Amino acid sequence: MEYKYLGRSGLKVSALCLGTMQFGGATDTATSKAIISAAGEAGVNFIDTADVYNAGESEKIVGAAISSRRDDWVLATKVGNPMGERPNRSGMSRKWIREGVHASLKRLGTDYIDILYMHKADFAAPLEEMVLAFADLIREGKVLYFAVSNFKAWRLTETVRIAREAGIAPPVASQPLYNIVNREAEVEHFPAARHLGVGTVCYSPLARGILTGKYRPGETPDAGTRAGRGDPRMLEAEWRPESLDIAWKLAEYARASGRIPSHLAQQWVMRNAFVTSTLVGPRTLEQWKDGLAAMDCPWSEADETFIDGLVSPGKGSSLGPVDPRHPIEGRKVIV
Repeated sequence: MEYKYLGRSGLKVSALCLGTMQFGGATDTATSKAIISAAGEAGVNFIDTADVYNAGESEKIVGAAISSRRDDWVLATKVGNPMGERPNRSGMSRKWIREGVHASLKRLGTDYIDILYMHKADFAAPLEEMVLAFADLIREGKVLYFAVSNFKAWRLTETVRIAREAGIAPPVASQPLYNIVNREAEVEHFPAARHLGVGTVCYSPLARGILTGKYRPGETPDAGTRAGRGDPRMLEAEWRPESLDIAWKLAEYARASGRIPSHLAQQWVMRNAFVTSTLVGPRTLEQWKDGLAAMDCPWSEADETFIDGLVSPGKGSSLGPVDPRHPIEGRKVIV
């Protein structure tokens, strides 16, 4: 297992980060613990959860599973998500950040969080309030590092500035979406993060399963697959005819050279020097083993050229609808 410094910090994390979004939901407790154990045995020291994952069940399972070797793990969780219907049960207010962190600490069964992400921006809330709330938690020892997820490059840059003015280290990491059918992070996000000394932990390298090659364009997906089950996030964010076509071409290319499509797609993400760690979020132990095996997938310049021909650098595969959870901010109609 390869380890890299996360941003300009002294913290080393594994090239693979174990994502636990399925734990406590589609993945039962026994399987979740088996996956965590297997990841640890493979040298993974970086694990990622969130308060919102299966209403806190993921945090409970993760905390219990790593408790005997807590110091060996870099534990990341997230705040900012809706955890109730009341107005201050989500977002970037100082009140919710503190309450959310205290609840996460209880579920995790630990007295500190290594990395606390703001899961997504609250467009109407001031960044200063978020950063100052993190500063308090860091000074109290409840959080060691803070990070951001799903932030645009300008918002990441402003967060760094505010943190420096507040007298704390800037965010140690940013977590953008990055895969073959969505390369937009290459335009602004990766260069900004590198310039600012912020690590990048990329999620959804397989585009929520699109890039596994299991979906043939124009055909109804198998009932046992994520698309066949009607996964709402996949259908609203990834399920595009253009992406399915690209995924099938990638699958044919991979198989022609004796490789597995998902391995090639994950290896492509990991081959980007701007990427510090890549999130792998398995539902089954077999899926985890597959994600680990992808690290050994052969790679060549010809592969890079082929994939650039499928999706141009910095571009996405589709002109389909914008992901509703990440709206475009740059147009406001004058009426």
